[in-house]
Amino acid sequence: MKMFLWVALAIAASASSLFAVAEAYPRTSPGDLELKTLPAARWMRTESSTDYFAADNGLFMKLFRYIDSNKIPMTAPVEAGIKPGTMVFYMDDASAQRADLAETPQVKLSSVSERRVAAIGIRGSYSRENYEEALSELRAWLAKQTDVKAAGEPYAVYWNSPFMPFFLKQSEVHIPVAPTK
Repeated sequence: MKMFLWVALAIAASASSLFAVAEAYPRTSPGDLELKTLPAARWMRTESSTDYFAADNGLFMKLFRYIDSNKIPMTAPVEAGIKPGTMVFYMDDASAQRADLAETPQVKLSSVSERRVAAIGIRGSYSRENYEEALSELRAWLAKQTDVKAAGEPYAVYWNSPFMPFFLKQSEVHIPVAPTK
C-alpha cells in the first residue's frame, strides 16, 4: 500500500509539472483564512440552469471547447458559482488583448475589476460537502472581522485539473467583501 501511495504521488507530481498553467492570482493555502485582493482580469464565462454540483452541468466542456478552438492557453484557477451554476476561465495577458475573440451563445467574454474577497483554502475533492464545510467555516470567520462584511455570493475556486488525485487537489471558497464603513 505504501508503494502505491508513493507511485501515485510521483505520477501526480510529474503530471502537475507537465500541465503547469499560469495562475491569475496567488492561492490561499489549505486551512488558511485570509482577506485578499484579486487583480482586474479578462475572462470567459458560461452558465447552466442547474446547480453547479448537479451531474453533467457541462460547464467545463463549454469553456474547454472555446479555449481549444481559439488556441487560448489554460490558466488557473477556475471559478464556479453554485446557484445557478457558472464557470469562469481567466485569459492570459496575450489572449486578453486579442481582437479576434468573439462571444458565442455558450461563452461570454468580459472584464472584471479588482475585487476584495474573504478566502479559505481547502485540500481534497471538489465536492459539495467540502464546499459547504469550508463555506460554513469562512462565514464564521468573516462574522468576526470588524473591518469588512460580505458583499456578494460565495463561489468555489478550483486550482487543479480533474485528473489530479483528490488528496492533492487544492481549492478555495471566496466571499466578496466590502469595507464596513
